Amino acid sequence: MKTTLNLPDELINEAMHTLNMKTKSEVVIYALRDLLRRKKVASLRNYKGKIDLEIDLDTLRNRNANLG
Repeated sequence: MKTTLNLPDELINEAMHTLNMKTKSEVVIYALRDLLRRKKVASLRNYKGKIDLEIDLDTLRNRNANLG
C-alpha cells in the first residue's frame, strides 16, 4: 500500500545509516514492528506476578525431555 508521509529527512537518513538499511520503507516498517513489539512486551509486564502458573522446574524439564 502506498502512503505519503512527511518525515524529517535527517531522521530518516540517520535511521537508514544506523540500521544499515537501504530504503525508507525498510526503516518505517522496522520502526513500526519494533514499536508494536515494545508495546506488547510492556503490556505483558502488567501481568508480572499476577498469574500463578503452578509449574515447577522439574515439570518443565520432564516436559522438554519428552518432546525431544
